[in-house]
Amino acid sequence: MPPFPFSEGKEVQSLNAFLMQIQTFFQSLQHDFYRCFIEEDRYMYLVEGLGNTLLITFVAVIIGTILGSLTAIVRISYAGAARKSWWLKLLNGICGLYLTVIRGTPTMVQLLIMYYVIITSPVVPPTVVAMLAFGINSGAYVAEVVRSGIQSVDVGQMEAGRSLGLNGRTTMMRIILPQAFKNVAPAIFNEFIVLLKETSVAGYVGIQDLTKGGDIIRSITYEAYMPLLMVAAVYLVMVIGLTAVLRKLERRLARSDKR
Repeated sequence: MPPFPFSEGKEVQSLNAFLMQIQTFFQSLQHDFYRCFIEEDRYMYLVEGLGNTLLITFVAVIIGTILGSLTAIVRISYAGAARKSWWLKLLNGICGLYLTVIRGTPTMVQLLIMYYVIITSPVVPPTVVAMLAFGINSGAYVAEVVRSGIQSVDVGQMEAGRSLGLNGRTTMMRIILPQAFKNVAPAIFNEFIVLLKETSVAGYVGIQDLTKGGDIIRSITYEAYMPLLMVAAVYLVMVIGLTAVLRKLERRLARSDKR
């Protein structure tokens, strides 16, 4: 017979109460999950938002890569030109102003200015406005990445191209840029990952992105933690997957460099 039967009985009661609390918590969690995502197919808000997020990010990266490459070429050409013509000075000044303004202002402010000030026509969908805004923002950062990649190519490559009778433009396009893009490919892919998270502010201009989809569910069910945690989990899974692809790409490029 135990010396303290009353004390042991209270411990059993406490354990049972604790187990009941755990069971109640998981039942509540299951109920909230069903109410937020299963009931009335509310998960489709997240699915549609995810599609818009990926579309905006993909197009914005393409715009940013093109715009950033052109900006980098202008700045490299201006720095290496023996005689700087007026049009080259003008282009370099525009590129410098572009980099200063875009890199010095928040992404969300740029999106709002693009939507409410620059492109005010109701004919243009908000998704297109977001693509342009995020693409212009991305181009300012890609420009510095591409510029560093061009500068990492040995100077002898340009001299070799010129010695073969190629002009400066052809040498840059066919010899320098392919090597530069190989060097900066991981950095540009990383810009895609960063931009994927930055597009979470697209809902400020009426776009149903992934974050906005979770916010719509919250406004319907008055449950905040479940939809927001789900949105965060989706972003986390995508970033982890893209980071794994980035590491594989870096290893693949490192093996090709050793050949």
